[in-house]
Amino acid sequence: MYDFWLLDLDGTVVDVEPRYRHQVFEAVGDRLGREFTHEEVETLWHGLGGPRSEKLQAMGLDPGTFWPALHEAEDPEARAEATFVHDDAAALLDELDRAGRPVGVVTHCAPFLANHVVDHLDLRSRFDAFVTCSDELGWKPDPGPVRHTMDRLGVDDGGDGVLAGDGSSDVGAAWNAGLDAVHVERHGPERRGQCVLADHRVPRFSELDETVLGG
Repeated sequence: MYDFWLLDLDGTVVDVEPRYRHQVFEAVGDRLGREFTHEEVETLWHGLGGPRSEKLQAMGLDPGTFWPALHEAEDPEARAEATFVHDDAAALLDELDRAGRPVGVVTHCAPFLANHVVDHLDLRSRFDAFVTCSDELGWKPDPGPVRHTMDRLGVDDGGDGVLAGDGSSDVGAAWNAGLDAVHVERHGPERRGQCVLADHRVPRFSELDETVLGG
């Protein structure tokens, strides 16, 4: 088993009910003067098919306009109430807790949303470090926020660690920081439009090999 684990949050540990994300995009559409199709909502929310900035530009949208509009449309309490914990992620956290392994989260989710989510779902005590990416720390696949999380865990000077996430940026961040990577594919490569390489690739954490979990 790895000495420590880092986890992405959205799409990895938790996810949001479809009704919420479509309501949010209706509000974003009102602000931007356009409607979003079901496919566009799913693509942008889950980051399917490549970097979101490229997808936005292909839709004729300026990322610098879109992201503020999205944040304005989101309600932290409603987001938290519409968020659920993946059962395989909950089981993984239980396994890591029993093994006494430090666990950190490094997420792109904005603090005003992420903090409501983890508190509403009573997850904060499950993590030994909780870091939200920023312009100052960097954004995955930049290793900066990963190394900052490792520092918060007290493992920055070494140790055998892994970062698990549902996106290619999580894998890139892990490798750029010198860690192994677990990719949990919640959507399937045919829907994502690409196959994400990683040291360990699974559709659910429950399918991780025992050598990964138990050493």
